[in-house]
Amino acid sequence: MPPKYDNAILTGACGGLGCALAAELIAGGARVALVGLDIGVLQKLAAAAPERCAIYTPDVTDPAAMQAMAGDWMQRHGTPDLVIANAGVAGGFDPAEAGDLAVLRRMLEINLLGVATTFQPFIAPMKAAGRGSLVGIASIAGWRGMPGNAAYCASKGGLIRYLESLRAELRGSGLHVCTVSPGYIRTQLTAGNTFSMPGLMEADEAARTLLARAARGREHVVLPRRIGWLSRALSLLPAAWHDHLLNAQPRKPRVGEAGSTAIPGLQKNNE
Repeated sequence: MPPKYDNAILTGACGGLGCALAAELIAGGARVALVGLDIGVLQKLAAAAPERCAIYTPDVTDPAAMQAMAGDWMQRHGTPDLVIANAGVAGGFDPAEAGDLAVLRRMLEINLLGVATTFQPFIAPMKAAGRGSLVGIASIAGWRGMPGNAAYCASKGGLIRYLESLRAELRGSGLHVCTVSPGYIRTQLTAGNTFSMPGLMEADEAARTLLARAARGREHVVLPRRIGWLSRALSLLPAAWHDHLLNAQPRKPRVGEAGSTAIPGLQKNNE
């Protein structure tokens, strides 16, 4: 059975990992705020328990919209005991291309600032309640910069540091901050990858593992664990050797290249 949560907020609920997390939470009997941009997907998820779900479609980088979402949910259902900031985008990046600076800006807005904007409305009510978990979906890519992926790595690396700071600030408050670093999860976001994806994990397995470890109070979750061990082993190599290995891998297509996703959408909704 999924871990027991009573009241959950989930952004990025339309993506592979997001859908799997929503299904697990709903199956566990939780009331769930499903936050995403694809209303059709959200409606299908909510149909499993319409009396316990609500659908919201704000831009996670818009503080006013996220405040409105939070206020509406808490007025109807009370303070959540779980907030998962899962919304995210990915895409290739070339620092020599002036147009790619817009990609960097938007990716930082969604992957980093979007998490802070998601958490902010709930922190004070959850502190007042003296309990709850704030879960941020980072990435193994945030552990080290990778060629052709600078925007994504920077956004996820910044997110890891933000969550570290938030965790320190909230110690003793009853709130638990969990940093999740997925490797490769089988979703639409990874479907187009042409490079090696060691430890590729199914989304439903990743969702169950994530929720179980968060419920046990884990501060850091790596999915799967072996990809974390591999990343740490590679980090022991001299930087030049590490860079050589990474440069030999095919790169994710740049946003805006033929066949890739245009910047308004990038590649949406997470790992």
